[in-house]
Amino acid sequence: MVKFHHVQVAGINAWIKPFKFAFSTFLYSWAMAWFCSYLSNFSVSYFNWTVIILLGFEIVYISIQAARGQLSHFNLSTSFYASMYSLMAFAASAVTIYTAYIAWLFFKDSFSNLPDYYLWSIRLGLIIFVIFSFEGFVMGSALKHTIGGADGGPGLPLLNWSTIYGDPRIAHFIGMHALQVLPLLSFYFLKSTKLTISAAVLYGLLAVFTLFQALQGKPLLSKKFTEVNTSEKS
Repeated sequence: MVKFHHVQVAGINAWIKPFKFAFSTFLYSWAMAWFCSYLSNFSVSYFNWTVIILLGFEIVYISIQAARGQLSHFNLSTSFYASMYSLMAFAASAVTIYTAYIAWLFFKDSFSNLPDYYLWSIRLGLIIFVIFSFEGFVMGSALKHTIGGADGGPGLPLLNWSTIYGDPRIAHFIGMHALQVLPLLSFYFLKSTKLTISAAVLYGLLAVFTLFQALQGKPLLSKKFTEVNTSEKS
């Protein structure tokens, strides 16, 4: 019998990755359901089933590999694993392209019932999401998510972002969650088109900065910083 809570992949609990992917998919689905409700002449059911089938496939495969103590991503050790990795890349790309199409609809169609600042937050959130979703190919092409060292070293709790080397997952995370952050920020706090666009630019620059830092092999937070922070709390 497999002791699921003891299974590790790359030195960390194997179930952390399926949890992160499942929770991220939940947040994406919640945001897109919210946005799609504003679209007219749009087949929500086609989009729903695309997300369910493609992202559902990813989560199921990642979970199966976690239970087996095997890598799901960057695993080319067998032709089957390589094929499954390619299928996951296809699934993520297809959903991202569909999201880009929805972004185009928000520019193409008119939304007289929505405040301009809120509409722009949705448009810009979608654009930043699409850009930094495709940023995942930075990691895919390198077959790892650590720049300057091997995967699996010391990292931040739960997120596991490297505290020693560069980690492009940080920019990936920040950019993709513009989808939720910008509309919520604009609708509830900023309530201004100028402030919304400014916030989107700053948010995008933050994602770009973290990507540039990662590509230089530098961590967002060093191991020394996290150790000092932990000792102060204790």
